[in-house]
Amino acid sequence: MKNHPPAAIQTVKVVLVEDKPGVRDSWTKLINSLPGFACMHGCVSGEDALKVIPSLKPDLVLMDIFLPRMSGIECTARLKLAMPKLQILMLTAVEDDELVFMALQAGADGYLLKRTKPEDLRAAMLDVLGGGAPMTSEIARRVVESFRRASQQPKLDVRLSAREEEVLILLSKGYANKEIAEQLAIGTETVGSHLKHIYEKMHVRSRAEAVARYMTGKA
Repeated sequence: MKNHPPAAIQTVKVVLVEDKPGVRDSWTKLINSLPGFACMHGCVSGEDALKVIPSLKPDLVLMDIFLPRMSGIECTARLKLAMPKLQILMLTAVEDDELVFMALQAGADGYLLKRTKPEDLRAAMLDVLGGGAPMTSEIARRVVESFRRASQQPKLDVRLSAREEEVLILLSKGYANKEIAEQLAIGTETVGSHLKHIYEKMHVRSRAEAVARYMTGKA
């Protein structure tokens, strides 16, 4: 038995948030090729999404997790504050349990890898519109592991922004400033600025200290 869009929605209106033009174009075509779905707009940044999505009133947003300046996680959190009922699916090529946890905390309704097959993407979008929380089996397993670890570790009582936490996660994986800049599509100077704020908030003086404190008591 095939899945169909909810009866009250003849065509599901989707907004895509993706900064890379080639990826944005291919995903727009993919969404428009799926029965019952239409990509009404492609946002080039989180800032763009915050400006246009409230007026477009889509049924569903597909949000890239790594965006320049404002991250997809931060954009999701802000959109959810303004539009609590808006359904948001995170899209990323990176399998990372910490980012999954951050995205869900920010209010994401599901999480999919960009390699998801077209038929699975359509099923996931229908699932989230029906009140489900779609994610790949790999991601679901990582989320469960994250909750288990969180229950066993002391909390790190430091309030970092979504972008600062992304920088810290990459830092803990051994990425250099230049590599962090490339991953997050920001300048190396911006990475340095984020690190300065992280050190101040965590009361540490080095990358090693920041990573050690993060690993022994994750936020």
